[in-house]
Amino acid sequence: MKRLLILEDGTIFEGESIGANTDITGELVFNTGMTGYQESITDQSYNGQILTFTYPLVGNYGINRDDYESIHPSCKAIVVSEAARRPSNWRLQMSLDEFLKAKNIPGITGVDTRALTKIIRQHGTMKAALVNTKDDLEHQMSQLKATVLPNNQVEKSSTLTPYSSPNTGRKVVVVDFGLKHSILRELSKRNCDITVVPYNTEAEEILAMHPDGVLLSNGPGDPTDVPQAVEMIQRIQGELPIFGICLGHQLFSLANGARTYKMKFGHRGFNHAVKEIATGRIDFTSQNHGYAVSAEDLPEDLLITHVEINDKSVEGIRHKRHSAFSVQFHPDAAPGPHDASYLFDDFMDMIDEYRKGKAV
Repeated sequence: MKRLLILEDGTIFEGESIGANTDITGELVFNTGMTGYQESITDQSYNGQILTFTYPLVGNYGINRDDYESIHPSCKAIVVSEAARRPSNWRLQMSLDEFLKAKNIPGITGVDTRALTKIIRQHGTMKAALVNTKDDLEHQMSQLKATVLPNNQVEKSSTLTPYSSPNTGRKVVVVDFGLKHSILRELSKRNCDITVVPYNTEAEEILAMHPDGVLLSNGPGDPTDVPQAVEMIQRIQGELPIFGICLGHQLFSLANGARTYKMKFGHRGFNHAVKEIATGRIDFTSQNHGYAVSAEDLPEDLLITHVEINDKSVEGIRHKRHSAFSVQFHPDAAPGPHDASYLFDDFMDMIDEYRKGKAV
């Protein structure tokens, strides 16, 4: 069945339908990863977005039980150049098309994603719609332009109630802004006793749990739309070691007086080179964000630790007085390179040093 992708700037792409047979509207973005489509689709940081894959063939190894980053994906739709018709892999459970139908996610194949990506790079992320008919395109375009995209993506992505993954090691509270399961896997590898709490959990409740440290997870949307999280971070920093990832990095920075801004088309892929300023070390990283921390007028208490090689955007922050740091990229990878997984070990070391200091 024919399907249309309509862009806010008036551009229209025609292709074939895959996935659910529904019309949707969302923010159009692109991902440059060559693999990892299952992890990307199930990453809650894509909440409300139409995800374009730049790699020409998507779905060739199907969907398996191991690569979920969340159980209920919340991206609006996917756009591919070619959807594989005969997936093959020893872990295969279902095809991409079957998965999209099961999760009620529409998609379109047969689109020139190279041309589409060039449009997004030139004009920036924009609203777009997937529709199943050419009838009354003028009305559909006017509806698209009039659509106001929601700003409560974190509320939609976060867990509603706390849950735990008991273990014998350090007690870590993970604040869920739309977290990836790979973050929990990295903490579990280090035998952490994990408690995951909703995005709007108050500082007093976290402190009452007496954790050894707090991890601020990734998540979707504009960090300024989550003011309650900023207030919570301001209350707990200095009381507990903090590690922020992606949206958690932006919220940690806001809590200390920094500013954030919306990027033209963001960083979404698994090949972003990041430099650690102190050592000159270069890591290739997995990234998925449309907002960034401004390097201008950075508060005195914050030190920039990492920068992106290509556009020089801020990729890491450390507090000069408190045991707290954050990074814009995903040290948990999944998918992507594991160059930066050592940052979880740095967080463990920070917790141990903080506990030693309190014991003295």
